[in-house]
Amino acid sequence: MSKAYEQSGVNIHAGYEAVERISSHVERTMRKEVLGGLGGFGATFDLSQLNMKAPVLVSGTDGVGTKLKLAIDYNKHDTIGIDAVAMCVNDILTTGAEPLYFLDYIATNKVVPEIIEQIVKGVSDGCEQTNTALIGGETAEMGEMYHEGEYDIAGFAVGAVEKEDYIDGSKVEAGQVVIGLASNGVHSNGYSLVRKLIAQSGINLNDDFHGQSYLDTFLTPTELYVKPILELKKHINIKAMNHITGGGFYENIPRALPKGLSAQIDTQSFPTLKVFDWLQQQAKISTDEMYHIFNMGIGYTIIVDKKDVQTALTTLRALDTQAYEIGEIIEDAETPIHLLGVES
Repeated sequence: MSKAYEQSGVNIHAGYEAVERISSHVERTMRKEVLGGLGGFGATFDLSQLNMKAPVLVSGTDGVGTKLKLAIDYNKHDTIGIDAVAMCVNDILTTGAEPLYFLDYIATNKVVPEIIEQIVKGVSDGCEQTNTALIGGETAEMGEMYHEGEYDIAGFAVGAVEKEDYIDGSKVEAGQVVIGLASNGVHSNGYSLVRKLIAQSGINLNDDFHGQSYLDTFLTPTELYVKPILELKKHINIKAMNHITGGGFYENIPRALPKGLSAQIDTQSFPTLKVFDWLQQQAKISTDEMYHIFNMGIGYTIIVDKKDVQTALTTLRALDTQAYEIGEIIEDAETPIHLLGVES
């Protein structure tokens, strides 16, 4: 190794050790379509093995925002990678695409092989749970860009869907039904506010919060919706889907609606998670504002014909995915979403 490079702050040997540590985690995510192995200049995937007539590739990239600060501050790195996967694959899933492969990018002040392994273990867990191959990535040591102990992670996912099965919301009509799939917590949005409220409250994050610590509550990784949705697609015709991320209900649900239509959501049709009650009490803001920021207990929505509602609910629940009929599509060119039971 170049001593000059080492003196500049880059430890190549630590990078080699990190690669050795993560290899076993990456291996368990492999699919038969992946060509080659870890460490090449480019990652390859044999699309012809999917046996699709007219495949459309769908891609997405994202990070996990300032939720990462909690993981760093409390030295808990083994689940944040799941969030990175979820934020990408849940997004491309809304088109009906099956996620195929994932790449990660980790930039850090200093490569600590044990921490890199924990991060990539989380990424591999998320990939394994969604049958998504982790086929490549990059770990960059940049001491001049990050403070000691800091790092950032971003992900990139690619999926495929038959062109005739591509879902873009164009088939949404008045009278159709909105089904909400439950979230398991805050997921990966709103954490600038969450962290501010934690600091203001003075709580000890190791204290109990309804059966688990506050820390585990706030670091619960984002729910992965890939397997239940791909299974549901085999049984019914889904008209549109939304991943409820930054901007909450107000920003995300209207993204799937054609002009002239609105979603009318009954907020009493699903349970609000206790973590959101706590956040609202600390923030002293209206319920309406909470729906502008958080998922409030619904992490993903689908729009279906009325005749398919019971099949959808039964199928999802059989897959251990809690789901609720939460609203309907109505004609309204002025207001893209109505939240019943919410006062501003």
